Amino acid sequence: MKELKLFLLSIIISFGVSLGADTKMPDIVSVAWLKSHYDDKNLVIIDVREEKDFQKLHLKHAINMPVFKDLFDTSNQYKLPGLNTLKNLFSKAGIDDNSQVVVYGNNELIWAARFYWISQVLGHENVGLLAVGFGNWENGALPTSTKIYHPKRTNFTPRIDDTKLETKLSTYLAIDREIIIDGRPYEFYKGLKSHAKRYGHIPSALNYPGSQNYDVNGSGLKSIKKLEKIYTNLPKDKKIILYCEDGADAALNYLVLQKLGYKASVYDGSWLEWGNDFNLPVER
Repeated sequence: MKELKLFLLSIIISFGVSLGADTKMPDIVSVAWLKSHYDDKNLVIIDVREEKDFQKLHLKHAINMPVFKDLFDTSNQYKLPGLNTLKNLFSKAGIDDNSQVVVYGNNELIWAARFYWISQVLGHENVGLLAVGFGNWENGALPTSTKIYHPKRTNFTPRIDDTKLETKLSTYLAIDREIIIDGRPYEFYKGLKSHAKRYGHIPSALNYPGSQNYDVNGSGLKSIKKLEKIYTNLPKDKKIILYCEDGADAALNYLVLQKLGYKASVYDGSWLEWGNDFNLPVER
C-alpha cells in the first residue's frame, strides 16, 4: 500500500510539473506577475524604447530592440522587416521555443504591442505585454540596471502564422464584407490629417483609436471591464482586420481584441501603404 501511495504521488507531481510547463503566460503581464517570475530560467525581457533611454536605465537583463530601428522596415513604408532580419533579431535576444517573453516600452504601449504582434506572427505565442510603461510601478518593485546584458544566442525558428497578418489585397477584398477597424486618432480617420499623400480612411472601416486602450496618465492598460465596454458592439463571430498609420496602434488593438476573445489580424502596410496608393478607394 505504501508503494502504491508513493507511485500515485509521483504521478500527481509529474502531472503538475508538466501542466505548469505548458501553461501559457498572460497576454497582459502585471508588475506582480513579472516580479514573481523574474528569476525563471526561460524568461526573456524585451525593451523597445530608444537606445538612449535604455542606456540610462532599464529592467535588469532586458534586451534592447529600439522599435524604429529593429521592428519596422523604414525603407519600405514602415512594414515588417524581412524574415531573415527578424530571425537574427530574435536569435540574438536569446529567444527560442521555450522562452517566455515579456515586452515593455514607454507609456503609449503601442510600440511594445508592435513586438507582441510580430512575435505571434512569427509563431511564438508565449509572449506578454507589460501592462504599464517603464518605471510606472512602486519604487523597487522590479530590478533595474544600467549594465548591458548579453544573452546566449539561440537559433530562433520562425513558424509564420498568416492568420494574424493581412495584405493590401486581403484588406481590399474585406471592404463591406468583414469588419475593418482604423486605429488612428479621430482626426486622421476623418481625413483632417494624414502622413500619407491621401486623406481619409479605408471604406467601411470603423474608428477605434489605439490610444483608448490605455490611460494617458501612465497607469497603463485599462481594466478588462473598461476594455470590454469599448468593444461591446463588435460581434465575436466575425473576422476583424486592423490597421492604423504604421501598424503600432493596430497591434495594441490586436492584443486587446485577442484578449477579449475576438478573431483579429493586422494589415501590415496600414495607411502609409493604402494612403499612398492612388489605385485604392478612400472614404472621407
